[in-house]
Amino acid sequence: MTTRQELRPDPRIRSRARRAITAPIVAALAVGLAVTAGPVPVQAAPPVVAQEWGSLMYRSLTRQQTLATLKSTLTMQQTAAVTRTREVSQATAALAAAQARVTPAGTAVTTARARQAAAQTALTTAKQNLTKAQKKRPVSKTAVTKARNTVTAVTKVLTVRRTETQKATTTLVTARTTVRTAETTLTNATNTRAALAAALAVTRNRIATLPTAGAYADKAATISRDVVTQTRTGFVVADTMTVYGTTVHRSVAYAFKRMVDDARANGIAISGGGFRTRERQIELRKINGCPDVWSAPSSSCRVPTAIPGRSLHELGMAVDITSGGKTLTRTSPAFKWLVLHAKAYGFVNLPSEPWHWSITGG
Repeated sequence: MTTRQELRPDPRIRSRARRAITAPIVAALAVGLAVTAGPVPVQAAPPVVAQEWGSLMYRSLTRQQTLATLKSTLTMQQTAAVTRTREVSQATAALAAAQARVTPAGTAVTTARARQAAAQTALTTAKQNLTKAQKKRPVSKTAVTKARNTVTAVTKVLTVRRTETQKATTTLVTARTTVRTAETTLTNATNTRAALAAALAVTRNRIATLPTAGAYADKAATISRDVVTQTRTGFVVADTMTVYGTTVHRSVAYAFKRMVDDARANGIAISGGGFRTRERQIELRKINGCPDVWSAPSSSCRVPTAIPGRSLHELGMAVDITSGGKTLTRTSPAFKWLVLHAKAYGFVNLPSEPWHWSITGG
């Protein structure tokens, strides 16, 4: 299997080859690609197997882009992981520091409350002594004044002690709040790091298990006959679309477009006739001298022409390829290029007709 990576355009067209890379990976399942101008008519969805073929070929032809995207994502995730780990370390240190402030703050509150209680006791005693001095007869003005001064002094001390207790309590509340905040920050940082680690594992696994382009194309080849069989039952003209002037089934449109683009990037111009109606197939059978339109084998015609209803052209899944307006021969540069590369785009040659390429080779 020849893959896209194996193509070797010359330096003059390499930049054009790079520009031929199209569509982000998120469009991988979009079979109805915008490869032609104008509105697309409403139609029933192609069979699931046809959509699968288109999806497989899309993934085959964009596999290099997908891998590059995954590797870029991995690099960004690895960089983010370093940041998240640093944040966890910083949050852990901040929590430890916050917790270290709680114990001395608690001790300070206990001490302040004890000193406040002592001041309160002292004030009670001073007031009692003042009362005794005032009741004692004869009254001693000196004793009363001394007792009153003591009450005033002790009241001031109690006020100071209450302020100290209030400040110590505020400091303790702040320390505990800081601990709770630090715990939340650490939890969030740890959860974020864990989520990123899980995402990293997923990205690494996607890179490790990403099938090769050839594997995708081979899988598409295995279902190509089912694609033809199931498409025949409900095919309508609206299932086709035009790619650079060639009408093909929409499930093969992206692969055909890429083949044309990549051939051009290698200096090979290809085009051709794709879809044709049952009526045109009948007309060609007559033009090509088939003994009987409906029963004579293709080989009995002057130019091999399939019996109406059997041609892959009637489904848009075959193209009679031309190059420079000329039908291909086995010596044509375009034929030689297709022999090397067409299989990577899901197209196989009918050995008896160098120009005829389809998804089954029929």
